[in-house]
Amino acid sequence: MPLTLATEVRVRYAETDRMGIVYYANYLVWCEVGRVEFMRALGGSYADLEAQGYGLAVAEATVRYLAPARFDDPVRIETTLVGVRSRAVTFDYVISHAETGTRFATAHTALVSIDSSGRPTALPPAFRALLDGAR
Repeated sequence: MPLTLATEVRVRYAETDRMGIVYYANYLVWCEVGRVEFMRALGGSYADLEAQGYGLAVAEATVRYLAPARFDDPVRIETTLVGVRSRAVTFDYVISHAETGTRFATAHTALVSIDSSGRPTALPPAFRALLDGAR
């Protein structure tokens, strides 16, 4: 069964639009928060990857919006690793109200491993092993 990690944030005022609803692009920011914390929980980090000359570039992102999140809502980001290949990693997300469970959005991202010049490259072996161990 794939590993899922839950991370919680609280909606900041700056993340809302004039109608008091979370601006749609912020859901992708929360996906990034979920990915960063997922990797940290495995014992790795984006900072470690970058220090080794690697990056993870988002190649695909989809979000399905289900209900509006509003200022000061507690938000749970459930991040699930759904795929690891030699050069790519995919994640699914469920973004919901941390107390009521109301789903705000579901999302999916596909990331490609790149070298310091931006060219696709294989995931570093140690990082790949961490990800493989989480599936």
